[in-house]
Amino acid sequence: MTEERRDEQVIQAWNDHRPYLVDLAFRMLGDIGAAEDVVQDAFSRLLRARSGEIEDERGWLIVVTSRLCLDQIRSARARRERPHDVGEIEFVPGGQTTVGQQAPIDPADRVTLDDNVRLALLVVLQRLSPAERVVYVLHDIFQVPFESVAQTVGRAVPACRQLARRARLKISDTQRGAAFDVGADEHRQVTEKFIAAAAGGDLDGLLEVLAPDAWGDFDAGPGRPQVPGVIRGALRVARNVLRYWGPETTLVTNPVAGQPALLGFRDRRLAGILVFSMRGGKVQSVHVIGDPRQLSFVSSQLG
Repeated sequence: MTEERRDEQVIQAWNDHRPYLVDLAFRMLGDIGAAEDVVQDAFSRLLRARSGEIEDERGWLIVVTSRLCLDQIRSARARRERPHDVGEIEFVPGGQTTVGQQAPIDPADRVTLDDNVRLALLVVLQRLSPAERVVYVLHDIFQVPFESVAQTVGRAVPACRQLARRARLKISDTQRGAAFDVGADEHRQVTEKFIAAAAGGDLDGLLEVLAPDAWGDFDAGPGRPQVPGVIRGALRVARNVLRYWGPETTLVTNPVAGQPALLGFRDRRLAGILVFSMRGGKVQSVHVIGDPRQLSFVSSQLG
């Protein structure tokens, strides 16, 4: 294969797989900049790989990205460079956070926005060991088979099953009954298609996952104009998604109160939270939270 042809192949892989890989890395690292850097590194390694030695580029990239994330997590633990102690932060309506106050329920269990939206999964994942986090994200969230997970983390399949079980128990204990459905296949498939279509500027792809009578709105926060207001119809919603959340942004999944949702980043800064309601395997509504006060607080939780 010529060098030019190889470059074209890598560019095609970048277009096809980058949104998925950034999502995967973000779920492990909780930092959009670190996630994008890891994926960039994975593609650099793909470019340096010899032609013909990789049969499944997507599978290879998943393994490499996961291992790079695992290295970062282990390195951060070794240097004790953890994000701030989320147990010391309490959200106070009105946009203030107080430090050192004790709450009946650990704020890491339940991060509450004005409309009772809960964004705790990424915080909870910080409580898992590096290996537990990687196994849990790969298998329980991205449905990667344990055999492939074992190759990624360098452990036997039974050991990976045990790591996943321990991770589930820790998350279950921490959430204390909070409603999360992070493994819902239907939600996962829809959000993956939504992300891929938005990243590729694919209007038809968005229309495939939107219900014909879909609607969308934007919550800019108290005292701020609700622009563009309520939009009705799949075509109008899809066009606005591409206008505000298209190729110039990065979307990653994060369930909110058991509902499929995306975090939208622009220039590595959180610009909005897209919360979906679904019906019959289609996105019925897209509620975008753009309140700077809420976004600032969520950004602090993401470290």
